Amino acid sequence: MLMEQNWFCRKFLFGKSRLGSKTYTKIMRWNSRVGLSRLAERMLGLHSESVIQDVDIPLARAAEFFEFYSKHIALWPQWVCPIAPGNGRFTLYPVKNQWYVNFGFWDVKRTRERHPAGHFNRMIERKVEALGGIKSLYSDSFFPEEEFARLYGGSSYRALKSRYDPAGAFPALYEKCVLRV
Repeated sequence: MLMEQNWFCRKFLFGKSRLGSKTYTKIMRWNSRVGLSRLAERMLGLHSESVIQDVDIPLARAAEFFEFYSKHIALWPQWVCPIAPGNGRFTLYPVKNQWYVNFGFWDVKRTRERHPAGHFNRMIERKVEALGGIKSLYSDSFFPEEEFARLYGGSSYRALKSRYDPAGAFPALYEKCVLRV
């Protein structure tokens, strides 16, 4: 009987099947509904901001980004991966034909001080732009509309949008990526 219980615990409660993103997603959705983390943070006097980013920084400026990140964001572990020069041209994700370093980080920044919504994400966006990098748009973005258009091929996008969605049936890229419409 004890052996059967151990097998059950390993297989269904603590096993490999529970290490995947499905289990993580279920736990995170449950926490979002129940608000256990928010309650704990409030009781501890903490303010939090989700910082989920992937940014590509030119290799020559990667050390500067790492120094900024270490000083102002400091969420660990951090994914660091070199990206070889590409031979394609991406109008809406403008990268040059050079080496980049991808920095990925996914966590919640907790502070005692209250900051405006998107404070740390916006700091990252500004630094990435200053270093000649680009940010992936799967995560939360806080760009003003004009800056977003300048960085992500606004005129090219508008031309594509008017050609393939002239009636505006679908939300624009800015609406989807920044406003989350």
